[in-house]
Amino acid sequence: MIFDVKKIRYLIVIYLIIMNLVSCGDAAPPDRYRPDVLLGASRLSDLLGADHRSGFPLVLSPRSFEFPADHGPHSEFRNEWWYVTGNLIGPNNALFGYELTFFRFSLTPQITDEKDSAWQTNQVFIAHFAITDVTGDEFHVAQRYSRGGAGLAGANGDPFKVWLDDWSIRQIDQGGDEPIWQLTAHGDGVDGEQFGVELQLSSRKPPILNGIDGLSQKSAEAGNASYYYSLSRLKSEGSVHIGATSYAVSGLSWLDREWGSSALSAEQQGWDWFALQLSDGNELMFYDIRRNDGSSDRHSAGTWIDSTGNPLHLERQDVSINVLDTWVNDRGDVYPAKWQITIPSKDLSLTVTPVLENQELITNVRYWEGAVDVTGSNGNRSVTGRGYVELTGYADR
Repeated sequence: MIFDVKKIRYLIVIYLIIMNLVSCGDAAPPDRYRPDVLLGASRLSDLLGADHRSGFPLVLSPRSFEFPADHGPHSEFRNEWWYVTGNLIGPNNALFGYELTFFRFSLTPQITDEKDSAWQTNQVFIAHFAITDVTGDEFHVAQRYSRGGAGLAGANGDPFKVWLDDWSIRQIDQGGDEPIWQLTAHGDGVDGEQFGVELQLSSRKPPILNGIDGLSQKSAEAGNASYYYSLSRLKSEGSVHIGATSYAVSGLSWLDREWGSSALSAEQQGWDWFALQLSDGNELMFYDIRRNDGSSDRHSAGTWIDSTGNPLHLERQDVSINVLDTWVNDRGDVYPAKWQITIPSKDLSLTVTPVLENQELITNVRYWEGAVDVTGSNGNRSVTGRGYVELTGYADR
């Protein structure tokens, strides 16, 4: 999934609020991270554009990916994320969606192994966690943030683990061709009701490189790109907790991984991101980047993944997305809420419908990220499916 730069802005602001605790022996941050600069930024792309990437390596050419090593951190780059979404089913066909996302952000390009204190770090982590209780018609959200020092948050590559406090995704099985990961998170909703998830994830397909050989170009400017891969079909088993009730669940999850030092241009406003898992074993990922005038940017792109795990890169002209309905939040912000997606070359036609209208995450920034149902046809075959959609740039203008 494309990383939501709005969340990065929140991350940095929180960091600055607790700077006296986080820095602990670090040098003062450069001027571009002054609070007046950050709070004056009106859009997310302002924070991941060319003005803030000096000193960091840029994503300029394809690289060789190595697994499982690339599941781990790439701390030399400015930003990075592990983005897991999934749809689960429990007893009596109780349905749930979930999102657990870890973001890593480097405040300065300097990396040193020598530290004066265990608290010293130039890394900040933020995590978002949400559960959609479809049957109960409820949406639960929690967030956490922390410095990357003193073991409070971090990421390792061997064995893989990313964590923030007791939220984590970690490898628990060293054997076999595909590792087994344990995903754990819990939170308190705005109404005080506790919710949580504990899952074991195992991939049914190899890592899929998005873009051109894993390089995903987001705008025309060199370096406005990320290295991007997905695990598009993760078998998922475990439990979901809502209040005092625990549900044994199973289903499918999706991991998106990106890292880089820049992203959108000043002419780009946000995106609609789709990750859809179909009943015939195929998957579709597509991100539609929106320009300031509302038009679709030519760098919008995606990947079609067939049932055997073979990917096909999709350009903007390969995919048609029509909005069929909208949803309005409590402030009057209008989100798209139903879509018709067609890929003529695949004879594919899909209708994508949110399982709940209100799956808006309300933090210091707002964005919509939620579970969806899919119906349609793939050639002469009817298909169904489930997935996730992320909508950014609709509620912060």
